[in-house]
Amino acid sequence: MIIGCPKEIKTHEYRVGLTPNSVKAYSNAGHSILIEKNAGAAIGFSDEDYKKAGATITDKEELFNKSDMIVKVKEPIESEYKYFRENQILYTYLHLAADRKLTEMLLEKHISSIAYETIKFRNILPCLAPMSSIAGRLSVLEASKYIQKVYGGNGTLLSGIPGTQNGNIVIIGGGVVGLNAAQIAVGIGANVTIFDIDTARLAYIDQIFNMKIHTLFSSRENILDSISKADVIIGAVLIPGSKAPKLVKREDLSIIKKGSILVDVAIDQGGCFETSRPTTHNEPVFEVEGILHYCVANMPGAVAKTSTLALNDATLSFGVSIANLGVKQAALQNEGVMEGINTFDGKCTYKGVSDAFNISYTNIKDLL
Repeated sequence: MIIGCPKEIKTHEYRVGLTPNSVKAYSNAGHSILIEKNAGAAIGFSDEDYKKAGATITDKEELFNKSDMIVKVKEPIESEYKYFRENQILYTYLHLAADRKLTEMLLEKHISSIAYETIKFRNILPCLAPMSSIAGRLSVLEASKYIQKVYGGNGTLLSGIPGTQNGNIVIIGGGVVGLNAAQIAVGIGANVTIFDIDTARLAYIDQIFNMKIHTLFSSRENILDSISKADVIIGAVLIPGSKAPKLVKREDLSIIKKGSILVDVAIDQGGCFETSRPTTHNEPVFEVEGILHYCVANMPGAVAKTSTLALNDATLSFGVSIANLGVKQAALQNEGVMEGINTFDGKCTYKGVSDAFNISYTNIKDLL
């Protein structure tokens, strides 16, 4: 196959779908690789590095025209739709349940799209996990910055100092994001409460933190009680491939302390706070009824070097398999790839996406 890796064009998105080492892996497997000029330059991967690894440097238009498979980081934005041609393979984060226009484009052009975030292997999401880890850790670091008074926050030092109260951090969701957020929150000395609907998961979290954080079952009553005392509320809820549930309603803002901050890590999937809307690293926060909201849709892009290396480690083996075998055979041989297919042959093959837009769903197994 000819594998194309374009430069990401989202605001302050410096990650790149392929590193030079990943290019070598595809090249060693017999594939040709096209890299858009300066695709990795912002994080230290020069065009010369890619050439040495076996890639050809080109422009965006030629890359899309010639490539059988496109490897990206973020979902294509509308200005990129025109470059795609029919029956290409797209391998990237997609978050289609929150993006009807992109879904319709992929269906119309019969794109075989494989979403990093829905690839499932041994009951884990291996391609989503590294970015979830990074976003979880960043959620506390960003909250500790934007809660400062100079940014419109309530002026709380989340770690506190001797003789003062520590800040209260509430984390809704005990998955990878929530666990990593809790690690940083505990590390800086904040008071931490974490919610989940899985009591076994709560027991596990209680054990690994040696009872240093408060674990609560995720009921409406428990959430309302905790957010009324919180300085920071982190939304870390994930339903793979589907829209996130709205667990903090607009009317709930009235019981939250003014100057507190909501960090919605689920914003790629539509967000788990009713008042959330996507923001960028240019303008990461906005205020609603005296409550700050941090809803950056590509949080890991802020630490693009680390994120790119971690992402390539996680996605490379699946990508090479798809390139070697084609989508059909790769899916038949690897259940993770099969779970990752969101659109195929003009049909929506992921239930969470079809439910989000009330469109027809076809089981991928019926198409292979």
